[in-house]
Amino acid sequence: MVFAHHYHEVLAFAEDLLVYMITNLQRRYASSIATIQKTYPRAGDFRVKDNKALRLTYLEGVALLKAAGVDVSEQASLENDLTTAMEKQLGKIIREKYDTDFYVLDEFPMSVRPFYTKAHPTNPNLSNSYDFFMRGEEIMSGAQRINDPDELIESMKKKGVDPEQEGFADYIMAFRQGCRRHAGGGLGLNRIVQFFLGLEDVRMATAFPRDPGRLRP
Repeated sequence: MVFAHHYHEVLAFAEDLLVYMITNLQRRYASSIATIQKTYPRAGDFRVKDNKALRLTYLEGVALLKAAGVDVSEQASLENDLTTAMEKQLGKIIREKYDTDFYVLDEFPMSVRPFYTKAHPTNPNLSNSYDFFMRGEEIMSGAQRINDPDELIESMKKKGVDPEQEGFADYIMAFRQGCRRHAGGGLGLNRIVQFFLGLEDVRMATAFPRDPGRLRP
């Protein structure tokens, strides 16, 4: 999605979209949720405070974990991303502190993002990237992507990627034709249903789940 001035325009659009989805599910399908809740008690307790997403920076999330006694030395130094266990614990902390199950972490370390991610304008160690969470579980990862070919080449080299390699050279050439500033992300709809209803496994939110141990029905 293109934006006019700042990638937060896309971020705000995605936040509003998710809030709209969640609040309308709660309003329009309250009776169905109540039925599901008889078997899965967490189905009816999803919280979105004041009908808006909570947005924190990555480092603010790290600070919350540190205050709870979690060793986040590698995350605070921008060396590593949050582990799955850290994300789940952060979800519990945020629910208790902010009374919400839906939140966004913004400005992730550049070290944990791919070469096409746009660097933060004032801190090159950070990036214009974000993750969306429900109940401490990621439902979307997104970012502003680099749209300038020369900047893209430089970023590739920093990440150890050969810009002359087949495939990557074609990728760069596409941007030489001209590309507006843009950002986005990929939503996992099955995961949204899973975490909204508090289900234990994403397969429970999938009509015909497929995995290494299941081919049919």
